[in-house]
Amino acid sequence: MTVRILSIDEGTTGVRGFVFNGDGAILGSGYREFTQHFPQPGWVEHDVDEIWSATLDACAAALEDSGTAADDITCIGITNQRETTVVWDRDGMEPIHHAIVWQDRRTSGRSDRLKGDGHAARIRKVTGLVVDAYFSGTKLAWLLDEVPGARERADAGDLAFGTIDTWLVAKMTGGRVHVTEPSNASRTMLYDVRKGHWSDEMLGILDVPASVLPEVLDSAGEFGVTDPDAFLGIRAPITGIAGDQQAALFGQGAWAAGTSKNTYGTGSFLLLNTGTKAVDSDNGLLTSVAWQINGQPTYCLEGAIFITGATVQWLRDQLGVISSAEETEALAAELPDGNEGVYLVPAFAGLGAPHWDQYARAMIIGMTRGTDRRHFARGALEAMAYQVTEVARLMEREAKQDLQELRVDGGAAANDLLCQFQADLLGVTVLRPRFAETTVLGAAFLAGLGAGVWSSTDELASVWQLDQEFQPQMERHERRRLMDGWRAAVDRAKGWAHVTEG
Repeated sequence: MTVRILSIDEGTTGVRGFVFNGDGAILGSGYREFTQHFPQPGWVEHDVDEIWSATLDACAAALEDSGTAADDITCIGITNQRETTVVWDRDGMEPIHHAIVWQDRRTSGRSDRLKGDGHAARIRKVTGLVVDAYFSGTKLAWLLDEVPGARERADAGDLAFGTIDTWLVAKMTGGRVHVTEPSNASRTMLYDVRKGHWSDEMLGILDVPASVLPEVLDSAGEFGVTDPDAFLGIRAPITGIAGDQQAALFGQGAWAAGTSKNTYGTGSFLLLNTGTKAVDSDNGLLTSVAWQINGQPTYCLEGAIFITGATVQWLRDQLGVISSAEETEALAAELPDGNEGVYLVPAFAGLGAPHWDQYARAMIIGMTRGTDRRHFARGALEAMAYQVTEVARLMEREAKQDLQELRVDGGAAANDLLCQFQADLLGVTVLRPRFAETTVLGAAFLAGLGAGVWSSTDELASVWQLDQEFQPQMERHERRRLMDGWRAAVDRAKGWAHVTEG
């Protein structure tokens, strides 16, 4: 049988569609961006109807690029931006509001009230998450409270909630299916990661009715069959879903406990596979489900960094410092003496792990009259590596084991200067795979397992191939000096919103 797996990567700024064959090779791809909406400072929204249109366009382009007919699709995998929250009318599939994006900070006050009411420790224990506006629960509660009539309609069973995976499956199946899986569910602040189901206790604390929630299924298995009238003439089973960072962990071949990866995307996410044990963190790391297969969850520790690659996009789109992301490497390399004391702290949406300061704000410090766009470019790249290093050191302490190597992926992993600087700061080898978009590869792997294309991960082990290895070269004292400067800059960015907003 000829295998054609359609794998969809719905990210924060665009959608990628890929067609894979049974050997895990890419046959074709397509990409479409969609609009970022910023209605107020700290607010970030997406039009989910535009996301759906972008998904159709990207998948159609992938089919055309690969020469694949709609009838040839064997199965479909989905990976998605996590935590982004959508609520829609069950009958008409009409969203009641723009999606509230994971970066959005409008529910910071709600998060503070949850902490003030003494719920933080219990939320941490049940969900594995810290209390923060990052996660879906407070966003969902905001939509129910702030959209006129929404709570009444939810109580009546007329509304459906989902993260983007749930929305896409609903659209692809013509509105017939309302499902998710544990890697996404465990990022809502509503899911009991150890018991493996929605938590009535968390629903009560956040004031969310159970009637809006999707069914939680395994990450590999059948979620539903697409409606050809709704989805490009394709009638095929959706058999694999995972949130983007867990999908990248799976696509990196990090299937055994103790393996790790970092993805440089809009944000950066360092994940450590902890196997069948959910490891608690006392210092701001997140405990999530990596994936669930045959009813057995695999867990991970995660350090979530809100903004890394998005800083490069900001340099391009908001400041006009560069015209393309690729320019940053050459610009940064022009500085003969490194960063020359200039640090860029990209706290545009607050700070994630290990700081979890939702009131931190972005800053550039150390500028002189000689500072120019080269320093901005280098500052953006170095900030990615500094943040990852902070999280890696914390993860080593929490997991009680040293990092032996780091597998990297995502768009910015193509940047040699970044990968070398990351190896230098960590003091360990950085491995970059030949196919850096392991997020969508992970979704394809899960879909193939769910559809029986592959019987086990053992069959997938040969698909991961090394592109380049980066060995640490920096002296320890220089590494310490650079990290000391970074920590000093971060300290100055913390709590800045309190200063400016009174």
